[in-house]
Amino acid sequence: MKEYISRSQRKSASSAGRDPETYAIIGAAMAVHRELGCGFLEAVYQEALEIEFQTRAIPYEREKELPVDYCGKLLKTYYKSDFICFGSVIVELKALQQLSGTEESQVINYLKASGLHKALLINFGSSSLQHKRLVLNLRESAQSADNSGGNT
Repeated sequence: MKEYISRSQRKSASSAGRDPETYAIIGAAMAVHRELGCGFLEAVYQEALEIEFQTRAIPYEREKELPVDYCGKLLKTYYKSDFICFGSVIVELKALQQLSGTEESQVINYLKASGLHKALLINFGSSSLQHKRLVLNLRESAQSADNSGGNT
């Protein structure tokens, strides 16, 4: 089994300001799109991407159920992600001709609900693979500063 991303690629990704984990996931998605092109249903790309993750030794969980927290209470309804890679990156797949802002909003809500901080929205439905990296910043340091407000 080949390594999901070589050390030189990891160094290149880091020095170019790229996250090596999302870089590896996008590389796997590009390989799937290069092989299959556009026009299939999302389920086809999901299965092919799972094979590519295995080939590249990218750790993943497929269709993982994530609890949704509402005002400190867990809902009975859960979110089922297409993939969680590296234990921390939500990977949401689409097979649409064009992404709208709705899909991005959906993924941001998944981040908020799950407590995770990184996601990739990947669209296989256009002639070129589309991908968007989303990061949720909860500004914990700002909240800490607010809580100590003026106690000197």
